[in-house]
Amino acid sequence: MSPLAAAARPAPDSDRPCRTFLAKGMEAEKKAISLLSKLRNELQTDKPIIPLVEKFADTDIWNQYLEHQQSLLSESDGKPRWFYSPWLFVECYMYRRIHEAVIQSPPIDDFDVFKESKEQNFFESQESIIALGTHLQELLKTIEDLDENNLKNEFFKLLQISLWGNKCDLSLSSGNTISQKTNIINSLEHFRPFILVNDMEHLWSLLSNRKKTRGKGTVSRVDIVLDNSGFELVTDLILADFLLSSKLATEVHFYGKTIPWFVSDTTIHDFNWLIEQVKHSNHKHLSKCGVDWENYIKMGRWVYHDHIFWTLPHEFCAMSQVAPDLYAELQKAHLILFKGDLNYRKLTGDRKWEFTIPFHQALNGFHPAPLCSIRTLKAEIQVGLQPGQGEQLTASDPNWLTTGKYGVFQFDGPL
Repeated sequence: MSPLAAAARPAPDSDRPCRTFLAKGMEAEKKAISLLSKLRNELQTDKPIIPLVEKFADTDIWNQYLEHQQSLLSESDGKPRWFYSPWLFVECYMYRRIHEAVIQSPPIDDFDVFKESKEQNFFESQESIIALGTHLQELLKTIEDLDENNLKNEFFKLLQISLWGNKCDLSLSSGNTISQKTNIINSLEHFRPFILVNDMEHLWSLLSNRKKTRGKGTVSRVDIVLDNSGFELVTDLILADFLLSSKLATEVHFYGKTIPWFVSDTTIHDFNWLIEQVKHSNHKHLSKCGVDWENYIKMGRWVYHDHIFWTLPHEFCAMSQVAPDLYAELQKAHLILFKGDLNYRKLTGDRKWEFTIPFHQALNGFHPAPLCSIRTLKAEIQVGLQPGQGEQLTASDPNWLTTGKYGVFQFDGPL
């Protein structure tokens, strides 16, 4: 039985209802596959990009954006096509059409077509996940006794782990497994030369100064705009745990996707599923992490948000107009960490900037709060480099922009 059909199968009360429901599931699977085949044909043959038809929370916004793209064209037919439209737009549109094929096919309309790949990434990364959980629990035993310099070093270590966790991106690998099978902690010194922009000191200054000066009962809030589930999400939760335990933050807010997106992006289901898996681990340090994380959620010290804006094609400079409620929420943060490549592309408008253009300029007015992009490079865009740095990298490594080999901590905001 296929995963789509299996998703429609209930626990049977009797054979006949089960057979009826299963038959409906198989018909729904055929319909979804037919719609996906149609999408593939449109893409491969450069057909016009068509409006969405299934009514969903974001359908009207998407179709308005499609009309906007059409208004920019001067060709005679005036219709956006797959091969001649902005890459970020058509890439997002493709994933939205995948979701449309599923939601038009009840009773499998809430099925995550990428679920199996995401869970496989988590299970195949167990050795490294256990090492991270063990490191965190050992660190928490002595965290109250660490002097400022040692605390700073641990903060930098966990930031780098979160950065290199971003290598595990299933959309880059066409869904093929790229699990983290080695202890990433042991690789940090090896990876350090590949950090092209390193603003970790700015992050430390901002959070440590606020910790020293905030009054009793005052909130210090860090928001994390998540990228991939699986191993990368574990690295983000480890960092978030450290932020609370070190008192560098009193609250951490997470933002994920409302629908399955770019193969491995985190949804609320992925977030809750991963914490459950960690909590029920047979490894004592890992299970302690899961128990603590569940308690943070119950206490309101960890808060998960999702919003349809994250799966729209708009760049982030449009957020204050398109999603003013989300922009207002981000303004409550003292620091926002944007994980991953897609967030970087939307932060900078996915434009072919000169490498030396300042990050602040490329944000094009998007400044809800101090923010930092934590990203391994997988798309042909990078700003904020030193003069000659990009050209030198191109000469020594022609594919440096797209392999995930290099990373950045790129900060914008007053200190």
